[in-house]
Amino acid sequence: MPSLGGLELYASLVCYIAGGVLSAGAGVWILRFGDRQRPDRGPLLLSCFVTAIWCALAAALGPQQPITALAETARNLAFIGVIFRLFAADGRDESLKPIRPVIIALALVQLFQPVLLLIHYRAGYVPEIASLIFEVSSVLNMLVAIGALVLLHNLYAGAAAASRQVLRWSGIALAFSFGYDLNLYTIAYLVGEYPDMLVSLRGAIAGIAAAMLAFGGSAAGRAMQFRPSRAVTFQTLSLLVIASYLIIMVLVTRSLTLIGGDLARAGQVVFLVLGILIAAVWIPSKRVRGWLRVTATKHLFQHRYDYREEWLRFTQTVGRGSNADASFHERAVKAIADMTDSPAGLLLVSNEEAQLELTARWNWPTLEVPGIAGEYELTALLEKHNYILDLDEVRSGVEHHGELPYVPAWLSEAEDIWAVVPLIHFDRLVGAIVLARPRIERGLDWEDFDLLRVAGQQLASYLAEQAGQQALMDASRFDEFNRRMAFVMHDIKNLASQMSLLSANAQKHADNPEFRADMLVTLRNSSEKLEGLLARLGRYGSGPVEQLREVRLDDLVRRLSDRFVGVHPVSIAQAEKVAVLGGSEGLEQALIHLIQNAIDASDNGNPVYISASLQGLSGQIEIVDSGQGMTPEFVRSGLFKPFISSKQGGFGIGAFEAREMIKAMGGRVTVESREGVGTRFIVMLPIAETRNLSSHTNIPAEMPNEVA
Repeated sequence: MPSLGGLELYASLVCYIAGGVLSAGAGVWILRFGDRQRPDRGPLLLSCFVTAIWCALAAALGPQQPITALAETARNLAFIGVIFRLFAADGRDESLKPIRPVIIALALVQLFQPVLLLIHYRAGYVPEIASLIFEVSSVLNMLVAIGALVLLHNLYAGAAAASRQVLRWSGIALAFSFGYDLNLYTIAYLVGEYPDMLVSLRGAIAGIAAAMLAFGGSAAGRAMQFRPSRAVTFQTLSLLVIASYLIIMVLVTRSLTLIGGDLARAGQVVFLVLGILIAAVWIPSKRVRGWLRVTATKHLFQHRYDYREEWLRFTQTVGRGSNADASFHERAVKAIADMTDSPAGLLLVSNEEAQLELTARWNWPTLEVPGIAGEYELTALLEKHNYILDLDEVRSGVEHHGELPYVPAWLSEAEDIWAVVPLIHFDRLVGAIVLARPRIERGLDWEDFDLLRVAGQQLASYLAEQAGQQALMDASRFDEFNRRMAFVMHDIKNLASQMSLLSANAQKHADNPEFRADMLVTLRNSSEKLEGLLARLGRYGSGPVEQLREVRLDDLVRRLSDRFVGVHPVSIAQAEKVAVLGGSEGLEQALIHLIQNAIDASDNGNPVYISASLQGLSGQIEIVDSGQGMTPEFVRSGLFKPFISSKQGGFGIGAFEAREMIKAMGGRVTVESREGVGTRFIVMLPIAETRNLSSHTNIPAEMPNEVA
């Protein structure tokens, strides 16, 4: 078995032979396939072949022989020539005057090496002179390496973006070679002799550098780039951070060991405990990981986002299916928020009056959002310009499309709100995503705007598709409901006819006049009620069937309060004398539906409050309860949808029927609700005086319909 010295000799021989083969192969590759238009083609060929000769001499004679040292000098001069010609690759031939003196100085310094070899040949037998020659040679080699690295830095830093494609691989190869030499000769100067291991590896280093020169010298090499994935980059940086942490731990503990004694041991224990605590706090921290990701993206990548990864994650989040815990609207918010590392978000959807209303929350339960989150002016602005609202600019008074007057106060006052992303589908605003501020503070830039705008358009198409599917399902269920109601209406109609016939027969055959009179009244009332029921059942889709007339709201709320006596406490909070235009029976029936819903949601001891007041040109009725409340998603997509009911066995048409009745009278219904707090229904109808106004101006006495 060979000794350790023998193993080092074999390793050195293999490295230099491999380096020679790679260098010669690189020269042949450049000669046959290289870019013939490159200004550094000649020096590249010369450097590859001279490097091959140097490696061959080092393998045959040894790396410390004088002839090998002369070959190394020739190699370094060829490398300096490559650097000089690389400056011409960026079209800077006319501005090489400051560079030429540095190149000449490096060449002269390198040419001192043969002089030192000659002196060593003449007087090297004197130990003092040999030691001095060794130190001077090491210093000169360090100066050449430092000068070459400085030139390479200036070359790449001052190059144009297009020229860097040409310079990249050649610059990396030369920096790799001269950087290795700088470390080798620095260590040799400090320890007084060449480190055998580093000297043995020089052949392999030279071969690797020659291969990179071949890549850079070929036409295809311009497009070759090392592009690690972001996951690999983040993992590598994490490993570097961990490695640095471990190195610091080792250095500090070893330094404490040098002190000796019990104090050193106690210091080691304390430092280890502190280090472990710091690691336990920092490594799992989302803020630290976010900072590392932002720093790596800023300094290592041309673009902040990996668009392929972002799009895959976006589609996966949105399309997880109905089995996922989060609803579709919550997943939609998360899909946008994940792109910018936002920890929370809201989904606002446009209603029938082009106002924005809260539909879903994701990780943001504490933010107070009003019932109308944004008026139609803001909706129109976002829709027209497809503009992403930067709330930091809004707070500082910067505007681009005159948006400042239309931004609601709750958006600008909440410091955690970062941006509002419009969701545009076929030039129509479907909704908007409100994003929370990322954990790592930063501003929005052009990459954020481009990515969020495209993702918002895609998400808007998903929302529109879901709304279309829901409309088709509602239409199908309405058709089924209408078929069932046809049989019910037929039966009720027959019953009404029979009761009318009974009433007519009783008038002819009853002997007792009082009995006959009571029976007639009872039957007549029953018949009228059944006919009224038939009228209401047949009213859907055909407009109002009840004549609009003046209705006193104060009298109406008192009747409603008395109606529920003994059933549930219904208290009157306010009863102003207000007269509105509406159908007396239909309005009362609609309010009964809403009050009954409030009673069902309230505990037995909690009263329901109703009030009547004047609001401008409208009369307003409020029904307030302190029950369980409703989620924004249910208010938006379930409350006023038929066949969706939270009651066991319910049809789910009570709130829908109430809203349709109010709409038929020219009014509107809005609702504000919060889970665990309660719900407030607001019914607004035009006051009676608007009838006179409309008769003079030929304007219909109706109000735009609003549904919350």
